[in-house]
Amino acid sequence: MTVPTGRRERKKAATRQKIADTALRLFLDRGFDAVGIREVAAEADVAVTTLFSHFAAKEALVFEQDEDFEQRLTRAVTGRAPDEPLIPRLRQEIQALVRHCTAAGAAPTWHLIDASPALRRYEESMRLRHAETLAAAIAADPGLGRTGTASRSIARFVIDAYALAREAADPDAAVDEIFGMIEAAWEVTGPAPGV
Repeated sequence: MTVPTGRRERKKAATRQKIADTALRLFLDRGFDAVGIREVAAEADVAVTTLFSHFAAKEALVFEQDEDFEQRLTRAVTGRAPDEPLIPRLRQEIQALVRHCTAAGAAPTWHLIDASPALRRYEESMRLRHAETLAAAIAADPGLGRTGTASRSIARFVIDAYALAREAADPDAAVDEIFGMIEAAWEVTGPAPGV
């Protein structure tokens, strides 16, 4: 997660984390559907409006690092050195996410997500949004020279790599295998004509 620098930013980040931690604890104890927003706000000792200023929806409470991950993917594209290859940077970000999501303490959260149709739908929409954001960053980089279709395809493959590896018996091996295919697809797409 990005470390906030100023006092106000640190306080906002701490409040956000407190809300997310409280919500997750309540959801894990009683189930996602059994806990209301007002209950989360009361338990976190914040107003409902404060909760919604940090999280747009109840489902977002479970995926509290969503924005950070999306920004990290975009920075993997935009923050590269001019001659630095893209796919290894994206692999690094996906590997970090997979390790976070497969850490010892993450299993209860994934059981919660798997048990809730609302959370599964939210995760799917979140992954689609991440893919579109990543595709836009790839397409906007003139040095990469990929068409919009190639950019969208590669972005979808990268985002799907996370979901597939997270569910694999050996997540690290799955990331290696999937990114071998992504690298091949990247090479096949080549720069767009005229680039």
